[in-house]
Amino acid sequence: MSAAEAAVKFVTETPEKEITRVKEWINTEEYKEKNFERTALVVNPAHACQPLGAQMVATGFEGALPFIHGSQGCASYFRSTFSRHYREPSAATCDAMTEDGAVFGGQNNLFEGLENAYALYKPTMIPVFTTCMPEVIGDDLNAYIKNAKKKELIPADLPTPYANTPSFNGTHIHGYDAMLRSILQDLTTDKKIEDKGTGKLNIIPGFDGNVGNLREYKRICELMGIPYTMLADVSDVFDSGCDGEYKLYPGGTKIEDAAESINGKATVSMMKYSTLNTMKFINCEYSGAKEVLSMPFGVKKTDEMLLKLSELFGKPIPEQLKKERALAVDAMTDAHQYLHGLKFAVVGDPDYLLGIVSFLLEMGAHPWHVLCSRATKKFKKEMDALLESSPFGEGCTCYINKDLWHMRSLLATDPVAGIIGDTHAKFAARDAKIPLFRIGFPIIDRVNLHRSPVVGYTGAINMLSMIANKFLDIKDETCEDQWFEMMR
Repeated sequence: MSAAEAAVKFVTETPEKEITRVKEWINTEEYKEKNFERTALVVNPAHACQPLGAQMVATGFEGALPFIHGSQGCASYFRSTFSRHYREPSAATCDAMTEDGAVFGGQNNLFEGLENAYALYKPTMIPVFTTCMPEVIGDDLNAYIKNAKKKELIPADLPTPYANTPSFNGTHIHGYDAMLRSILQDLTTDKKIEDKGTGKLNIIPGFDGNVGNLREYKRICELMGIPYTMLADVSDVFDSGCDGEYKLYPGGTKIEDAAESINGKATVSMMKYSTLNTMKFINCEYSGAKEVLSMPFGVKKTDEMLLKLSELFGKPIPEQLKKERALAVDAMTDAHQYLHGLKFAVVGDPDYLLGIVSFLLEMGAHPWHVLCSRATKKFKKEMDALLESSPFGEGCTCYINKDLWHMRSLLATDPVAGIIGDTHAKFAARDAKIPLFRIGFPIIDRVNLHRSPVVGYTGAINMLSMIANKFLDIKDETCEDQWFEMMR
């Protein structure tokens, strides 16, 4: 058989002229209107599913082994996403439900999975969370786990918190919230002691794929002399270094510290929207002050965070941080002309969006298109208020419950200079022929960005340098003047 005979023959041949017409049409206002009218289809959403967020939390405690009650394929997706983002192993196990589990329930799968996981890996905690299949059939995790302990498949005193995290509802930030609340509720049961007080700050970073951010929070606390417990700390788990020895449990918050967190002096969440239910629990059960702060992007938000920590613990702002603030202000002054007046598109999680937009407004840039693919009207109201607080927010628009194909229409009909978001925004950026500044989760097509903080004064310099230098790179690479920038 010849190559011509073996070639695929399409049932319907599309003329080249029609392909060209459609390519041009999808860049028009007419198509944008039709695109924004769709309700039954999502194209390239800018979020992941609930169990992925639950695994992030479950990974953040020392000796904890995340346990996925569901199919093997789902477990592989979560693990591969973390491994591709961090370039690190992502330890987790699964009870591999198949068709029989869907019919008869997944209790036997859970029994065998828990027994094997404990026997092989001796975890200090097994946080259990679900995928779509057990949620659809209505598996009762509470009863299943109790039955597993009655049968002595796992020790009766082994912490085994669980969270219902259906993939068909919510996003990764909701799974993060559900799993964190469950773990804290389990570990702190009967641990509260009136007037005991650990004197510590409980830091909740929220769903943050940047380990540099977590380390920046810890560094700031150490500079201020504030003892802390981070709930949940994935910084050493997903950035553990390479010394020739594989460690199944390379880091994470100590279980005993998490249990004692209920007696802390203060609890601060760095993200509002990924800790809503966790903070409800903490407000009811925990001792000490409770605060929900904005992610400290840029100078103003970092100032607010430091002043709040200073107020809560009676600590002065150290000279080192004052110097870092001055350096950030100087860097912003030196480079503001490269961002000032430019329009940007921004896509991501609610808390990240609020932080990035705040930074852009500080720089005199316009966050022209702000898109969150799963958010509430409350978030939109907060974002609109932030945009209205600055003259650089005039004309900017926040879109909620829209996806990256909607963003593509916006970029085609109302162009901007660049887009800020995770790797999945690269396709819209490529079609619009604008640069993508990779901030968020996941970042799977670049390396080491998750190690450079984008919060705090240091983070402001990092983010500013990334954006300004990319524009300078583009100008330098495309400018016919070989002396570009050398005479200024």
